[in-house]
Amino acid sequence: MQVKPLLGQHHVSAITANAKENYRFYTKVLGLRLVKKSINQDDTSVYHLFYADERGNPGTDLTFFEIPHAGTTYHGTNSISLTSLRVESDEAISYWKKRFEEFAVEHDEIATKYGRKTIAFRDFEGQRLELVSDETNHGVLGGKPWDKSPVPVEYGIIGLGPVKLTVAQPEITAKILTDVMGYREKDSYQSNLNNHPPIRVFETGEGGTGGEIYLEERADLQSERPGRGSVHHVAFRVESEEELKKWVDYLKQLRLPNSGFVERYYFRSLYFREPNGILFELATDGPGFEGDESFEHLGENLSLPPYFENQRAEIEAKLKPLDTKE
Repeated sequence: MQVKPLLGQHHVSAITANAKENYRFYTKVLGLRLVKKSINQDDTSVYHLFYADERGNPGTDLTFFEIPHAGTTYHGTNSISLTSLRVESDEAISYWKKRFEEFAVEHDEIATKYGRKTIAFRDFEGQRLELVSDETNHGVLGGKPWDKSPVPVEYGIIGLGPVKLTVAQPEITAKILTDVMGYREKDSYQSNLNNHPPIRVFETGEGGTGGEIYLEERADLQSERPGRGSVHHVAFRVESEEELKKWVDYLKQLRLPNSGFVERYYFRSLYFREPNGILFELATDGPGFEGDESFEHLGENLSLPPYFENQRAEIEAKLKPLDTKE
């Protein structure tokens, strides 16, 4: 490869139809910190909300585009079908089971997956999520939960865990992961569905929960029809802008259609679709979320990248007010 291996997950971006309820669930129930209330830079009429650890360290962000008229998601292939979130210990998984019961969150029983304690759950729109214990994990370090969260720090979410891709033709996605993106195919584990192929495990960088991708083959399903509660894209970590520009050149040499370099202000990006149609993003670790707000006040006000400031009045007029200071 002419580029350095990717460092692991950067963020996952999903779709919600209700920013207010989304904010309540991810901050008051899951205890994540809203580190940035911004806009979808490709459609400034809708919010882009960033939830993460205490300061939005790379690898800890779960983000949402608000699309108020988003329809129902019909689950299927060529999709990001599960987002997992890391916690420090098996004890934390037990804590979360009780918390889900207390807040009437739809959830499964505690299970062991790939040697780790997990608990799968859904948000109010059916977003497919799972908590995974880092008790026996080695690899990419997690983040640091916000000490003002309603969830005790020792049980707090510390970042993104493995992300599952569900496809009809796994070999073409596997080839992109290994031959283009530098992932290593590490292992597999048995699907909990009868008579289905094992789910393949790929890892990058230092590996572990923060550097794994799961690849599931489902030839029995049609393509997913996304809506509220679905995932829009997954982003992977690149250490610097300089390295990202090498990726731009690298994909060009491979003749892989891509967005080219994209300025997102909080990080720099590059987008492309793997052959099954799932949208991948490569994103830099910096600059981060404190360029336009102090650490103490992250997420409290509507933040616009400088190149949108001259449109602030027009943008604010289109957005439904969302109080994030409470």
